[in-house]
Amino acid sequence: MTKRRYMFQDRKEAAERLKEQLPLDQMRHDAWHLVAVSPGGLELIHHLNERLKLEKDFLFSAGIYAPKNSNCELARVSEHEEIVINDRLVEAFDITYDYIYGEASRKHEEKILSYIYKYRKGEHFEDMQGKTIMLVDEGAESGLKLMGAIKTVLAMNPKAVYVAVPVIPSDLLEGLEPLADEVFTVSTLDDYVDTKSYYASFEDVSDEEIEHYLGA
Repeated sequence: MTKRRYMFQDRKEAAERLKEQLPLDQMRHDAWHLVAVSPGGLELIHHLNERLKLEKDFLFSAGIYAPKNSNCELARVSEHEEIVINDRLVEAFDITYDYIYGEASRKHEEKILSYIYKYRKGEHFEDMQGKTIMLVDEGAESGLKLMGAIKTVLAMNPKAVYVAVPVIPSDLLEGLEPLADEVFTVSTLDDYVDTKSYYASFEDVSDEEIEHYLGA
């Protein structure tokens, strides 16, 4: 039996390989602001930022799922209540937009606000007006986290918005490129499975680790 070969051993290796694609000197000079869109993205930032020492944050969001399929993400709401919707799936499941907006409001109240109080002591996400931002995730199946984050930060009139993700579906890359100033990645795939399939070690990021990464 052939031993499976993974793209990355863990998030630390993914961060090291992602560094090879990043303009590190420019990032230092222009004081980019690193923003995670997931716990895994926050761990990547921790490894990317060990020597850069740039400002960092976590933009919280919550997924909205099909009523009878908890694995099917239909939409996502960010902490600024920006909503991105996969219209194709909503129509395929014959789901009303009232359901999407109602769930978005509920998820914001029940989940996102609790994240803000737990990890940011109630402080709102920093205003990014005039700043250069790099959004970071560990991978992307549907791209709703990244799309929602881009929509949220663009509303703040930043100087520039970049995206960094170790592995990404090729069709999503095409969708992100018109929205971001540049997308940095190690690998693009036509037949993307799920993100954990590309990591030999893909452990959940604990609450304690999130607090450590945000405070480090």
